[in-house]
Amino acid sequence: MLRGPGLHFPAAPGAPSEDSIYQRTAAGRPLVPPPPRSRRVAGESARAGSRSPGQGKVGKGAGAASMGEPQRSTRILVTGGSGLVGRAIQKVVADGARLPGEDWVFVSSKDADLTNAAQTRALFEKVQPTHVIHLAAMVGGLFRNMKYNLDFWRKNVHINDNVLHSAFEVGARKVVSCLSTCIFPDKTTYPIDETMIHDGPPHSSNFGYSYAKRMIDVQNRAYFQQHGCTFTAVIPTNVFGPHDNFNIEDGHVLPGLIHKVHLAKSRGSALTVWGTGRPRRQFIYSLDLARLFLWVLREYDQVEPIILSVGEEDEVSIREAAEAVVEAMDFHGEVIVSFSSRRRQCRSHLVAPTWQLGRRLPLSWRASKGQGQAGGGGRVHPVCCGLDRAPSLIPPSQMGSLRRRPATASCGPTCLTSGSHPSSRP
Repeated sequence: MLRGPGLHFPAAPGAPSEDSIYQRTAAGRPLVPPPPRSRRVAGESARAGSRSPGQGKVGKGAGAASMGEPQRSTRILVTGGSGLVGRAIQKVVADGARLPGEDWVFVSSKDADLTNAAQTRALFEKVQPTHVIHLAAMVGGLFRNMKYNLDFWRKNVHINDNVLHSAFEVGARKVVSCLSTCIFPDKTTYPIDETMIHDGPPHSSNFGYSYAKRMIDVQNRAYFQQHGCTFTAVIPTNVFGPHDNFNIEDGHVLPGLIHKVHLAKSRGSALTVWGTGRPRRQFIYSLDLARLFLWVLREYDQVEPIILSVGEEDEVSIREAAEAVVEAMDFHGEVIVSFSSRRRQCRSHLVAPTWQLGRRLPLSWRASKGQGQAGGGGRVHPVCCGLDRAPSLIPPSQMGSLRRRPATASCGPTCLTSGSHPSSRP
């Protein structure tokens, strides 16, 4: 059982220890300073832009806590906690990123159906979070998106509305949601930045999911305009790492390539890479993204969404990514590049505000594709592929860089993802 004050959730098979999921200390400084509070005379209208983030109605939302009143201990609720990014945040927190006085609660679909308003509210009432990292979503591959656009729209809109409104109702001081590069317009100019989200319709193949994710930005702005809530969102580029989804049809670029190389090698067949191999992608390692989430939660005080990505100079072509996987897995068979108009990836070539992130982050924002020491005293972070004896890419703890693992290495019996491939992704 995962236990906390008034919280009893069944542990998922293979879940980390209780202490790593629900970590708690008796006292300590809050995650962020308590927000200022402005009391209004009953009936006074809210004026957008006249308050700083965190000010709002007394008793609800981000402005419920005043500097003169006792503060609740800092409790961070992470929805979608069993997915790629959720588990990365969980590991970073367990490895020492937790500050004194913080309670971290990671939940998944086993703990509550977030499409159900009553269940969502009950979850928030039990946890009473002061901060929320919202990762939960209904996700799927290209063909599933094309077939069920309505389902992706309705379920994700329900999830997002229930989470944000429940956070407001229990007085959460801050919410950080996770968007997707798929939200950007299909027809746009490059490079892409945060101001272009609503400039045109997204790609028609997954418009249901894309519009539902876009609406988080709309809701964040509305909660701030009407209640002064500090609800914001991040837009990460292509994420890879432990606990990824290695399904060839539903998975993203790197895990899909790793699985295809594994199959080609085990069957003695050729490796087929869809497309021309020329499109370029920006990859970010999940544990680095997790650290960025903590930075956004603690330091970023804007409602406008923020892109979390590597720089343009650190883009990698699909062909280069495939070559790195082929080399890492010691594959010597034939590689076939096959064009198919059915295959499509989410938008790439994003522009992150590196001037802002680079001066405030405790880790290097500039990626390095050459040899170098990993962060943490030279320790590398393997991207365990979850396939039997399949080597994988290893980055140092720098943003998005690709590192080749020796061909003799393997996941081994301690692979975190062996036998478990969560499908929940942001």
